[in-house]
Amino acid sequence: MSRILIVDDEAAIRRSLQGILSDEGFETSAVSDGESAIQTIAEEGAPDLVLLDIAMPGRDGVEILVEITRRWPGLPVVMMSGHGSVEAAVRTTRHGAYDFIEKPLSLDKVLLTIQHALEQVRLERENRNLRSQALRAHEILGDSPAVRKLKEQIAVAAPTNGWVLIHGENGTGKELVARQIHCQSKRANGPFVEVNCAAIPEELIESELFGHEKGAFTGAVATKRGRFELAHGGTLFLDEIADMSLMTQAKVLRVLQERTFERVGGTETLEVDVRVIAATNKNLEQEIAEGRFREDLYYRLNVIPFHVPPLRERSEDVAVLARAFVDEFCAESATRRKELSEAALERLRRHAWPGNVRELRNLMERIVILTPAPRIEATDLPATLGAAAPGNGRAAGSLEQARREFEREFLRARLAEHGWNISRTAESIGIARESLSRKIKSHRLEPAGRELQATRSGARSEP
Repeated sequence: MSRILIVDDEAAIRRSLQGILSDEGFETSAVSDGESAIQTIAEEGAPDLVLLDIAMPGRDGVEILVEITRRWPGLPVVMMSGHGSVEAAVRTTRHGAYDFIEKPLSLDKVLLTIQHALEQVRLERENRNLRSQALRAHEILGDSPAVRKLKEQIAVAAPTNGWVLIHGENGTGKELVARQIHCQSKRANGPFVEVNCAAIPEELIESELFGHEKGAFTGAVATKRGRFELAHGGTLFLDEIADMSLMTQAKVLRVLQERTFERVGGTETLEVDVRVIAATNKNLEQEIAEGRFREDLYYRLNVIPFHVPPLRERSEDVAVLARAFVDEFCAESATRRKELSEAALERLRRHAWPGNVRELRNLMERIVILTPAPRIEATDLPATLGAAAPGNGRAAGSLEQARREFEREFLRARLAEHGWNISRTAESIGIARESLSRKIKSHRLEPAGRELQATRSGARSEP
């Protein structure tokens, strides 16, 4: 039941409003002057709405309105006056009043205004709750120094409109950082539109980004809005931007510079207001040096740079993440809550996690499904988890070499697990099929029999 405070120096109006509002199911209280209104709110707590007369003895209603909005922001106040004018209405709304009603009061208008004010408050509260839920849903878990620094950077950068470039290995949570920036920005009520540049074929990416007109090419049976257009007023997240062709990079750069574009096959120039966040797992400076990435686009995007650390550099967060993932998958599968033993956590901490947080999440999903007991022990984890680095126990010569070796072993294990089905493997580890194919070629991975055969052939060919 909503509570309404009536503030008016005329007893007849107070009685009339109390009677009508009580009949409509509202809980009411009434006072005759502004000072009493302030005292009542302070002692009894803020009501859901205040009906406040302007002309009263002592402090007038406008002064009381100013104090209410200062001390109880968000409390809707509807002003009433027998000397209504456009000037008075404008003056009170500028000071924070929800609406202005002239006397003699139309009871239908009073009820309608109250309903609209309470509905607006409800929607604003619901919106705040949804934003809080969104922040929690995309929360960056962990309390390591690296994560604390990352959260501090997000808090500083998010309220601005600066373009962001996020660096980090696959599976570190670059999308999570992008969503946190969006949720904490002034564009949080706008759309968050994601584009995986590595997953869209070159011949389709221009249409995906900018849209197309009906008949622009074979198969364009209707006009389609592109991702830039869909992200208007919000945030556009260009993931794996280094996999975008030089031709497409040039077109994206033009949109970023001019904030206008045309759909494929169209002539109308469309204006767009988006904040661009880009992400990559590649060294863009090296890509520029080798002619695969435009230097001008790099400097245009790299206004606010972020680095998302790999999981091996924040091993103290592994336990927090693992427990959170176990709770998540237990809830999803409607099974009783499971816990990780200290021995299991220790093995998880020792693992190098070449697939980063994504690898840990996928493993926890599998363990929750396959472990019937309420306690996950170290013996429930894969035998290879937490083993020493490849190379007969010797450390790799550099961090980059070690990362590459771990990535190679990780991909070989996942490919074998999925019968060397590239599509299923790519889906399970959360990367695009094209990216996985490039990595297989880069690491020269083949099914075990072929690798052995290739090794023997190589040995026979040596002088």
